[in-house]
Amino acid sequence: MTPPPLDRPAVLGAVVDDMTRCVHYRGPTDIIAIRFACCGDYYPCHRCHEEAAGHPAEQWAPEQHDTAAILCGACGHELTIAEYFAVTACPRCAAPFNERCALHRDLYFQTEPLAGP
Repeated sequence: MTPPPLDRPAVLGAVVDDMTRCVHYRGPTDIIAIRFACCGDYYPCHRCHEEAAGHPAEQWAPEQHDTAAILCGACGHELTIAEYFAVTACPRCAAPFNERCALHRDLYFQTEPLAGP
């Protein structure tokens, strides 16, 4: 695999192509990488993070959903979490995202604040 362009963040883990697909998810629309809240590094999926990061994953809290944490593998555009939740394709290049990723959104993002003590 060729290194990412200088203006794109590096994507770690078992990446198999320049559009951030990985060994776990490599369908035509599996083209996003997620910046993990715990380490700030981009990985294609939760399984890649689990295998390579060396620490447990943490979810982004609702008050952090204005953070740029989604990378379009097609063009390198970074979306905030809130932007990503509102679209089904990249707002810059129109590349479609896998809508089934919403089924495991809770692995990456808290949708409600955690209850206090």
